[in-house]
Amino acid sequence: YRYVPATVSLVAVSKTVPVERVAEAVAAGQRLFGENYLQEAEEKISRLEQLLAQAGPGAAQAAASPAPAWHFIGHLQSNKSKAAAGRFAMVETVDRLKLAKSLARHAAAAGRVLPVLVQVNVGGEEQKSGVAPAAVADLLRALAELPALRVMGFMTMPPFAVDPEQSRPHFARLRQLAEECARQGLLGRHGPPLLSMGMSADFEVAIEEGANLVRVGTAIFGPR
Repeated sequence: YRYVPATVSLVAVSKTVPVERVAEAVAAGQRLFGENYLQEAEEKISRLEQLLAQAGPGAAQAAASPAPAWHFIGHLQSNKSKAAAGRFAMVETVDRLKLAKSLARHAAAAGRVLPVLVQVNVGGEEQKSGVAPAAVADLLRALAELPALRVMGFMTMPPFAVDPEQSRPHFARLRQLAEECARQGLLGRHGPPLLSMGMSADFEVAIEEGANLVRVGTAIFGPR
C-alpha cells in the first residue's frame, strides 16, 4: 500500500485496566499508554510508579527503561487542563481554542512545551468531540500563536462500523487533510505529522491509510 508509514507506534489503551496488568505490559516491553479519564489516569500512573519502585532497583530499571509515557486520549474539560499539562507526554484531543489556551498556560507555568494532536471529527457526528475538517486550518493558525504547545498532527475516531473497510474513507480523509495542511505550512513544522487513528478492530486499515499512532486496548488487555 502506498501510504503505509515507515514506523508505527502502539498506544496501549489502559482505561479501566488494573494497574497490575499495566505493569505486566511494561515488563513485556510496552512503553506508551493511553488513558481516557483524568482521575483514573492520575491514580494509575502514581500507583504504577510505586509498583516499579517496589520491584527493586535492578528490576525497576529493566522494566521501565525508558520510563512509560502516557497520552491523554479522552475528552478533556478546560478546568482539568492543569493536571493534564503536567502529567501527560501528549494530549491527543485538542479540539477547541479555549482548551488549547488553558493547556498552553499551564504548560508554560510548568516550564514545558506540551505536544498535542488536534482531534478532528471526520464523520461529522454530533455526539463526538472534534473540530470539523473545514475548521481545522483556522484552529491550527490560532494554535501556532501558543508557543507552549507543539502541534504534532491529528487524531480521529471514525463512526462505529462492524466492517473495518467502512472506516477507510475516514482514515484517508484525515491523511489527506494532514497533507493539505502541511502544504499550507500549517502542519509538519516538527517533523512528519502524526496521525493517531485506528483501534483494535480497524488498526490495520488505519495503518494502510497512513496511521503512525494506533490506539489499541481490547486486542491487548481483552474485553472490558
